[in-house]
This record gives sequence, C-alpha cells and structure tokens, in this order.
Amino acid sequence: MKFVSFSHTADASKPGTPTPVRSFGVVDAGRSADHLIDLGVALDGVRDLSDLLAQGRLDEARSVAGTTEPTIPLADITYERTLPSPGKIFCIGVNYGGRNAEYRPDEGAAQDNPNKPSVFVRFPSSFTGHEQPLVRPPESAQLDYEGEIVAVIGTGGRRIGRADARSHIAGLTLGNEGTIRDWVRHAKFNVTQGKNWDSSGSIGPWMTTIDEVGDFEELNLTTRVNGELRQDDTPATMAYPIEYQIEYLSTFCTLEPGDIIFTGTPTGAGARFDPPRFLEPGDVVEVSVPGLGTLRNGVRDE
Repeated sequence: MKFVSFSHTADASKPGTPTPVRSFGVVDAGRSADHLIDLGVALDGVRDLSDLLAQGRLDEARSVAGTTEPTIPLADITYERTLPSPGKIFCIGVNYGGRNAEYRPDEGAAQDNPNKPSVFVRFPSSFTGHEQPLVRPPESAQLDYEGEIVAVIGTGGRRIGRADARSHIAGLTLGNEGTIRDWVRHAKFNVTQGKNWDSSGSIGPWMTTIDEVGDFEELNLTTRVNGELRQDDTPATMAYPIEYQIEYLSTFCTLEPGDIIFTGTPTGAGARFDPPRFLEPGDVVEVSVPGLGTLRNGVRDE
C-alpha cells in the first residue's frame, strides 16, 4: 500500500480564492489509476501521516482504505513531503560501493579503514515534495543531487538487533538528499550547513509499506538528470546495510515512529564529475526504484 501526503483545493466551485487543504491518503493503482483515497477525512483524530505513525494506527488506516472509495483526482493534488513532521532525520554518508574513493583526502569524509558509518542529521524544512522545485540559494551555485532510499520507522525501539530491524520499518520512500557542496566544506567534519538549506532536497512521492518491499539488496536505485543516468546501484554494495543502520542508530538514541533514515547515495553525484556538474534552474532530477516509484523535481533559483 502506498501512503501519500498532499494538499488540494477542497471545493474549487466556491467563489473567491479556494484554500488548499492538507491531508494524507492512499494511492491504489489497482482500484483507480487517477484518484486517491483521502484518509484525512476517513480517520478521526489523525493530523497527517507522521501523526498516523506516531499513534500506531497504520493497520487501521489499511483497513479503512480497503473500504473507502478513491475520490481525489491525482491531477488536482500537490504532493507534500511524504513525512510532514519527522521527529528525527538521519543521513548515512559514504555508504555505497566506491563512495569512499570519490573523496579527496583533504575533504574529511573519506576514511582509510572505515568501521562505523558516517551519520549526520537534517531538518524537515530542508525537504520538499514530489513535483515541487528544489531551490538553489543566491549564496551558492553548487546545488547537487543525491538519490537515496529512505527508511521510515513504524515501531520505535532502543538497541534494536539487526535481525529484528525490518520489523521496525513501516515502509520505504525515496529521497533526493540535495546538498550545497561548498557549504559542507566550511569546517572539518562539519556538513550541517550544506545539508539544511530550505527545499534543497525532497522526499516522495509516497511511502510504500514494508509488506510490499522484497529483499533490500535487490532494489535498483537510479538517479537521472534531464534524462541522463547519473547514479545506478543497489543496497547490495552498501558498507552498512539498512538493517545495520537501524541497529547502530538505535544504540545511542531511541528510534520513534515517523523517524526517517536516508540510507546513503551511490557514486555519481554532480560534484564528482570533472568539471563538476551542479544543478541549474530548469534541470529535472528523477530518483527511481522499481516498486517504490519515481521522485521528480525541477530546479529553480530562490
């Protein structure tokens, strides 16, 4: 089942400027290819998808969706970031095969013998939704893309064992962990500034529940810029598999429902070309995994 966060105009027939309404629901292509099920009006006491996970009502939402008709045209919605209010956003760096070799020794991210993952955090405001533009700030022309698989925590816990990690995942979504490259190099071992510009990244288009996801290692992640393939890999080459990431992160903090983990990006980001190929206004970035969908974003200047 695919859960989506969106906004739409509830009644465009009323006079004046219609006010967009934020909601969440289910995209069920088997029942309707062009409409979605609005759970915001079908479930009492749930604000959004983040709140649904926090309340532990995902199974209830599945049941309600099974008996509710799709009524909202997909053509009329604006996709919001899939998790509107994640409590924690973790990002795993330098994880796919070949990533360590992409870094120069003076960049700080490369490790001679890495035995623990590189971890940093982002803020919700640094992400936008599917089909919404990534924003390049006036302070830098070095907006870069990083296609990623994003794990959404459904059941919280502390010191979760790797063997139990999958049972704590509500589902997977896709992310573009967009980065302002020159700002991640302002100080050694410090990437926060370059990773948290408003709307520099994206999440979407929806969360596919874990029961519809097969072996993580067989998920083929690709990133295209203006149709050109730039990234292409699977989690099979990860130094730190998704299950290990959950084990590691939950060792030092409690993972909670609605927390999300950007699990790493393959080789091929724009900064690694010679010369670098950063994003410019008018570019279109597509992050895809069969079965999880395609996250698509244009680029505009702030």
